[in-house]
Amino acid sequence: MKITVAHSPDSDDAFMHYGLASGKVPTGGLEFAHLLADIETLNQAAFEGKYEVSAVSFHAYAHLTDKYLLLPHGSSMGDGYGPIVVARADGPSSLDGVTVAIPGTLTTAFLALRIYDPGVQCVVMPFDRIQDAVRSGEVAAGLLIHEGQLTYQDEGLKKIVDLGEWWADRTGGLPLPLGGNVIRRDLGPAMVETVSRLLHESIAYALSHRQEALDYALQFGRGLDRDKADRFVGMYVNELTLDYGDRGRTAVRRLFAEAAQKRLIPDVQVEFSA
Repeated sequence: MKITVAHSPDSDDAFMHYGLASGKVPTGGLEFAHLLADIETLNQAAFEGKYEVSAVSFHAYAHLTDKYLLLPHGSSMGDGYGPIVVARADGPSSLDGVTVAIPGTLTTAFLALRIYDPGVQCVVMPFDRIQDAVRSGEVAAGLLIHEGQLTYQDEGLKKIVDLGEWWADRTGGLPLPLGGNVIRRDLGPAMVETVSRLLHESIAYALSHRQEALDYALQFGRGLDRDKADRFVGMYVNELTLDYGDRGRTAVRRLFAEAAQKRLIPDVQVEFSA
């Protein structure tokens, strides 16, 4: 059987899937195909149940619980850091009257921004255009995900708010859940358990063979040097990725509860697979 694993073309996702993509994790005859696309494209594809396993934003997952289970590993969480709203050095210092470029309406970054400021005005553009758009003055502010969180200062931009910092302060230190790996319910319990185990082994392999996996992930670093790529991977592939634990699960439930209370998502029950 062939299992398609869809994830974003980013160094952290590449790192966590290295064990399977490289063949270092034995699959017992299961064939894994890796499909790479930006997170908003993956969010949209998940509504069609297109891929057996996919990375999705937690914001999108709130609408996908009928088709997918949340795997107990593979999360990307901002532990005291996260998506950042930036402006030019001479630009605004708050969001009052400001239109923010966002990387998609289904991203968790956008959901967190709306919890932070329910009245925020936004315009959607590809995530990899946002920094340039802010720098050129096309937009006054932009919401940065992925590597932009580490490089914005090098490009003369300033921080208005780090949503991961804000969330930690708001919740007494909980991480901000951004993305997770989901698996299609129709695979059945036995296959879900097998695929879940192999994906967990892939993450564990990368974490225990860090330099080897980082060499692979650098192909997807979009210009990050090794030190920054290593730092970025460490931010989003760590013990919380290997297993949510009580703290990670509490964070997911808190995010969903707050968003549902503000009527930004349906009121959903979080269900993790084996």
